[in-house]
Amino acid sequence: MCRVASEGIPARLTALLSARGADLGVSWADSVTASLGGRITRAEVERELDEIYTALVAALGRGSLDARGEAFGEVRALLTELSRNRARQGFSPVETAVGVFALKEVLEPSLSGADGDVEAYLRFAGLLDALGLFTMEVYSRTREDLISAQAEQLLELSTPVVKLWDGVIGVPLVGTLDSARTMVVMEKMLQALVDSESEQAIIDITGVPAVDTEVAQHLLKTVVAARMMGAECTISGIRPQIAQTIVALGIDFGDIVTKATLADALQHALRRSGVVLTRTAPVAGS
Repeated sequence: MCRVASEGIPARLTALLSARGADLGVSWADSVTASLGGRITRAEVERELDEIYTALVAALGRGSLDARGEAFGEVRALLTELSRNRARQGFSPVETAVGVFALKEVLEPSLSGADGDVEAYLRFAGLLDALGLFTMEVYSRTREDLISAQAEQLLELSTPVVKLWDGVIGVPLVGTLDSARTMVVMEKMLQALVDSESEQAIIDITGVPAVDTEVAQHLLKTVVAARMMGAECTISGIRPQIAQTIVALGIDFGDIVTKATLADALQHALRRSGVVLTRTAPVAGS
């Protein structure tokens, strides 16, 4: 008998949700809208929840209570869209999950009577818990993707490549140089060498707080990559403290040209490019 009663739960829930769809939908929308602090319009919340409600009733109508089953495929698709939207809009995980969990509170008064209804409520609550966890999984993945995309954008912004002169480009580095950033430096510098048809590149590390063996290896890889493109690299910004560190670590830059300042490096690159620099006397009265 218990098994027969359990098997009839989806049908009882379908009948209840279908019969009281309008009232339950309004209460659900009220609860969710209040939890979002007015940052989404009531009309938008109603549209989202109405689609989920309809898909939920349809899934129950197929006799299933398995949130990961085929019957709930459309429900999961709608929850995926909702979770991604909430993550992009900056809502918290709790504010996102309440979109699912609030339906339990709305439905509880209607299933608090007979024993069979209590069992139906408990099974339905378990279903919503599973759907809520699914919503959180999608939210977490979306936030991770957003953070990764933002990190890549910041990496791009923190590694500019500028044209200093005809045939000379510069890469001013600020902050720590790691493997990921080295790859960005390589890609942007090599592409800039091709686009500008330059044969001289200056990597300025004035803004790099410290140079260790790993940073030095990254710089060497970047220089080698540029040489394979037929360009010469000069490293500038070798301050006294960095020079002492490089010597103490036994790092050998080989035949790579290094300069103390960006100005010195630019002069060297211009000479290598065949540009003759002359110093003129200042004009009187200027």
